Amino acid sequence: MSHPLDPRPRVGLFVTCLVDLMRPSIGFASVKLLEQAGCKVEVPLAQTCCGQPAYNSGNKADALALARQTIAAFDGFDYVVAPSGSCAGMLKSHYPKLLAHDPAWATRARTFAERVHELVSFLVHVRGMTTVDAVYEGRVTYHDSCSGLRELGIKQQPRQLLSSVKGLDLVEMADNEVCCGFGGTFAIKYGDISNAMVEKKTRNIAAADPSLLLAGDLGCLMNMAGKMKREGRNIAVRHVAEILAGELSDPPIGEAAG
Repeated sequence: MSHPLDPRPRVGLFVTCLVDLMRPSIGFASVKLLEQAGCKVEVPLAQTCCGQPAYNSGNKADALALARQTIAAFDGFDYVVAPSGSCAGMLKSHYPKLLAHDPAWATRARTFAERVHELVSFLVHVRGMTTVDAVYEGRVTYHDSCSGLRELGIKQQPRQLLSSVKGLDLVEMADNEVCCGFGGTFAIKYGDISNAMVEKKTRNIAAADPSLLLAGDLGCLMNMAGKMKREGRNIAVRHVAEILAGELSDPPIGEAAG
């Protein structure tokens, strides 16, 4: 918890596997935004996967082990924040159900879940952030990822902060709340269906005519970026935290550094 000599709320950043392995810049952007919101940010080294792939695949034993490990790793923090509606949804919505029948962990899981927030929702609703000091001269569109939207109610929060980015023109695509077809292991198990879904999504993205596609989940962004690259569409892709933090030095998602 926060220390009397440092009244800032102590936030444990749940980095997520994809951010750690594929896009660390999202983690750095998240830290910058949280510090701007007056938080003391730490990244527990003991954190690993949230257990969602195991949970969704029916591997309850591994999901339970990962849930217990995550809860223990973030013990003592005022808040646990993740730059992902999908992972935050797993921590907040599914851990209490997963551990409900474990007398030693049920209460810990519920208490832990109460402290969990998705990044942009936390900035807006908990820290009261209304504006950011960022600039992007261009037309963007935003994809509402399924878990964040449906499990956590993340919809207006990113749009509120994006509206304060100087020069940014947000244009809504058609069916922005429809799944991109990623769904974690869904894209592997049902590749043809997933491909058909993302194809519809990229058509809607292109019809909005943006220079940049944004979302709050890296898995969705990688899925859409990959499809647009295969289709030859010249639309850059970034996590919303990167643009809100003004951290645009890395190439867009799906593009190699060079």
